[in-house]
Amino acid sequence: MRGQAHTLEAIIASLVLLTGLIFALQMTAVTPLSASTSSQHIENQQQSVSEGLLATAVERDALKPALLYWNNSSSRYHNASGSGVGVYASTPPNNTFGAMLERVFDARGIAYNVYIRYRDGSNQGRIIYLYNGRPSDNAVSASYTMTLMDDDHLYDPDGTQNATTLSKAAAFPIPDRGDSVYNTVRVEVVSWRI
Repeated sequence: MRGQAHTLEAIIASLVLLTGLIFALQMTAVTPLSASTSSQHIENQQQSVSEGLLATAVERDALKPALLYWNNSSSRYHNASGSGVGVYASTPPNNTFGAMLERVFDARGIAYNVYIRYRDGSNQGRIIYLYNGRPSDNAVSASYTMTLMDDDHLYDPDGTQNATTLSKAAAFPIPDRGDSVYNTVRVEVVSWRI
């Protein structure tokens, strides 16, 4: 009788342990976006891709023209598709930088936003240049700082410079500091897996 009681006690104890283990596994769901070494590797790779994109855009002289892709008559970026001055909603601008963004991110199924940060006196301002949604918790960012000069020319929709200089631009969203340097901006690309 005593042997049977010990056996029954062992079976009940193993059932309690098994139930606790099942409950614990259900509480910690593992998803493709869960933190792991592989997702950290993907985030590092995305950051490197973003940094490389910005460096290539500067090298190919595509970043500054993208910032100066301003429609002086409508006081907004050329063909901006969203509400607001600088917003391209989910579709990049029709310029070299926009084509680079599409080639690098869209082909890989990576969502991204592009922000322009600038100084306004002692404050910092931000323009949403391109918006594809709210970044996930695993988003990474890369940025490049660039100086805009008063005598930099605006660009037409076909990508050619026009006669209007930045100092004469109507309602340009980045404020002029008041000297020959128009302003210093930081272009930030935030990217994340969909």
